[in-house]
Amino acid sequence: MLEYKTEAGQRLIPMNDQVYAVATRLWERARAFNGTASGHYVFPACENGHVDPTRNQKSFRTAWRSLTRAVQCAACGKLQRPNGSCSAEDCKADMRGIKSPLAGLRFHDLRHHAITELAEAQVSDQTITAIAGHVSPRMLARYSHVRNEARRHAVAALSAKPTGSWFSSDGTSGYDTNNDTKPRAEEEALPEVIERNGRLVGTRTPDLHRVKVAL
Repeated sequence: MLEYKTEAGQRLIPMNDQVYAVATRLWERARAFNGTASGHYVFPACENGHVDPTRNQKSFRTAWRSLTRAVQCAACGKLQRPNGSCSAEDCKADMRGIKSPLAGLRFHDLRHHAITELAEAQVSDQTITAIAGHVSPRMLARYSHVRNEARRHAVAALSAKPTGSWFSSDGTSGYDTNNDTKPRAEEEALPEVIERNGRLVGTRTPDLHRVKVAL
């Protein structure tokens, strides 16, 4: 969990494996300059190569600009700043007209993308709010629309490919579901998982229970 401090108090944010791996790398880097105390910042200030973990980094505009402008040479694969030719001494391939695939990406777009992914995964509004923090009613309605659109696509997929036969066992036309409802032989059983639906005693709704588990 990440502990996020706001004016309203503190909020715990769950981390997935990728975020945890990045946080671990930041921790290892902080050990190199003795920046692992409880009051030290994850993103410390750095001026003229000197890192001060007691002060936070106020801006990462230069780093973000470099990240979203970086281009990759098609000939040697080197990642570099935009230029007329490749900066690698043994390459010098023509780099004119190559544009970064991240050009125009804003940092806040990452948050919007993450919430959209959660909505498409059918995560409830309560859970999204618990993870993302404040979300305006207008934006929450937009994410709800994204969730409903994902449901429509899922239902539409049911009619995309028929699973039964359009001919009955006597050769006449019709939809035969005999093979669909016959139990599979034990050796042909497919792997499956069992999901327990419902809620624990004492919780008001399943969504509130899921939010409590997520936190």
